Amino acid sequence: MNPADPTVPDPTVPDLPATGLTVTGLTVTGLTVSRGGIPVLEGIGFTLAPGRALVLRGPNGIGKTTLLRTLAGLQPPLAGAVSVPAEAIAYSGHADGLKATLTVAENLGFWAAIHGTGGPGAALEAMNLAALRDRPAGALSAGQKRRLGLARLLVSGRPVWMLDEPTVSLDAASVGLFERAVRAHLAGGGSALIATHVELGIAGAEVLDLAPFKARPPAAGGRGHPFDEAFA
Repeated sequence: MNPADPTVPDPTVPDLPATGLTVTGLTVTGLTVSRGGIPVLEGIGFTLAPGRALVLRGPNGIGKTTLLRTLAGLQPPLAGAVSVPAEAIAYSGHADGLKATLTVAENLGFWAAIHGTGGPGAALEAMNLAALRDRPAGALSAGQKRRLGLARLLVSGRPVWMLDEPTVSLDAASVGLFERAVRAHLAGGGSALIATHVELGIAGAEVLDLAPFKARPPAAGGRGHPFDEAFA
């Protein structure tokens, strides 16, 4: 939809089929996350409502990837709670998650079948992959692989997208395709949590600076952990 007038279609949003998303949000309360058993972020709390995007910011190494992996259920938190159904999450990390011997269309078709969301045609068009549909994924360039990895989100049918540096290897035109895909997802009632250093053209996206949540050492009142004592 058009942010200026919700009754008017937004021409910048690709014409994707109805997603049938189950509208759900994400609530995080008092979260502490760790890397290698050592707390890196603590006391994180926020709510991500349907139709909204939240951009995670912070210097390299502060824990953006660790936070996303924890929120996606790939590792347990040290403390706090994450309120979102596991089946609502689609996570895209640094790896593109492709089968090199399968074609572009076969890779997307596999995930569409897993999620029961129909064929990959609309996702191929949205990420400008239709001309490459019969090419093995292993023969793609880095940017093309990234576009294919992101296209998996479009066939997941899941409302909460968690994206870790999604624009890596993308040229300006491909970043534009990604931005339009995210806007279409939000317009359909989905939400997006994005760790990136790139300014994205997503109107209304909020920013969460992780610097204030950097974990303090135990001597300064931070949360201790047995792992710390073993290497003290």
